[in-house]
Amino acid sequence: MKNPPVMDATTRRWRAALFLFMLATGVSMASWVARTPAVRDALDVTTGSMGLVLFGLSVGSMAGVLASGGLVRRRGGRQAIATGAGLLVAGLLVIAGGAALEVSAGVFCGLALFGAGMGLAEVAFNIEGAAVERTLGRPVLPVLHGCFSLGTVVGALLGMGLTAARFPVGWHLAAVAVAVAAAGVWTVRAVPAGTGQEEAGPEGPAECDADADADASAAGFEGGGGRHPDGIRGQLAVWQDRRLVMIGLIVLAMAFAEGSANDWLPLLMVDGHGTSATAGSLTFMLFAVAMTTGRFTGGPLLVRYGPAAVVRASALVAAAGVTLVVFSDNALLAGAAVVLWGLGASLGFPVTISAAGEGVRNASARVAAVSTAGYAAFLVGPPSLGFLADHVGLRNAMVVVLVLLGGAALITRALRTPPSGAGEEPPGAQAPGARQSDLV
Repeated sequence: MKNPPVMDATTRRWRAALFLFMLATGVSMASWVARTPAVRDALDVTTGSMGLVLFGLSVGSMAGVLASGGLVRRRGGRQAIATGAGLLVAGLLVIAGGAALEVSAGVFCGLALFGAGMGLAEVAFNIEGAAVERTLGRPVLPVLHGCFSLGTVVGALLGMGLTAARFPVGWHLAAVAVAVAAAGVWTVRAVPAGTGQEEAGPEGPAECDADADADASAAGFEGGGGRHPDGIRGQLAVWQDRRLVMIGLIVLAMAFAEGSANDWLPLLMVDGHGTSATAGSLTFMLFAVAMTTGRFTGGPLLVRYGPAAVVRASALVAAAGVTLVVFSDNALLAGAAVVLWGLGASLGFPVTISAAGEGVRNASARVAAVSTAGYAAFLVGPPSLGFLADHVGLRNAMVVVLVLLGGAALITRALRTPPSGAGEEPPGAQAPGARQSDLV
């Protein structure tokens, strides 16, 4: 096995740009999450009504996720990231205004813009990160998502301090918007153009045989003179692979576990365990620290045990943490258990994203498809817990997370690396330069 290539200056700057903006998005998300109790109180709404407000984030995020794949194929990942960054900043500013004016509709609209920016940018980030990963020949996605988690730690600490100081939510989120804008400008300038867009360049599918051409068309790539359709049918075609379906179910469950904590953990501690708002923010910070630790230290475990074993153990550890949070009546024990929840949820999303594009053709299309499934669970599922919580309580609603984690632990065999040659291009399908196009 050949040694991984040495990282040149362009690739180093590319990777650093992705790390920086993922850090910034983590800060922005955690800043919102840490202040949700204050926003709920300012809007004077019930838990169920707050779930409806949060649905704005889901609506915007799914719109962004669904649009991201086509935008990347037409304009490349950099354009998707630039558009997403602009929407993120606009969303934060609208949320800030809605919270300051105590207008629920304003917060809903701001979350929709914020979510659209997250959806556009983060699917592009997964495609960009997978491309860097293949270029370097070593894991990148776990650390990339670790930067997001590190950002959530910073955002949670900031939110906890400002909550304790009773600093106005509107001014807090407006300041975060300025920081995100600065990070976005630097990132867009550093990310190379054309990632994803070049996947079906003239040296690729244009010289492939009929079967490879059909596969590229099914993946929804356009390139090569624009003769490959870019539509819903093409995006759905990749799901004909049973292994990808199983990977999608795993990422759905793991993303749901992470998203539920991101959306509800402070309120879960405040309403479910009777803690103060500051203690709720502290609990979320512990979760974020655990997520960050797991993602930055999980590489050696992946190398030694493989993704299937690591994700199975992760699901079980997360399930243990959720069990203690739900069924323990001791607030201190429940708060400590979120460390298990965070450690267990940390590697599931990035590892399954990597597995989706490993050892197969059409890697970017598969990464985009699994990312979409993950973000659907990450952003649409957790707000629905608010409606369920109105009937059974927020703690009992988290049993849904427990069931999904148990199901994911049972199907992690799908994450095993496929046999050499499985799903690769048939002989003669790769023209000179096709190997290089796979790197982007």
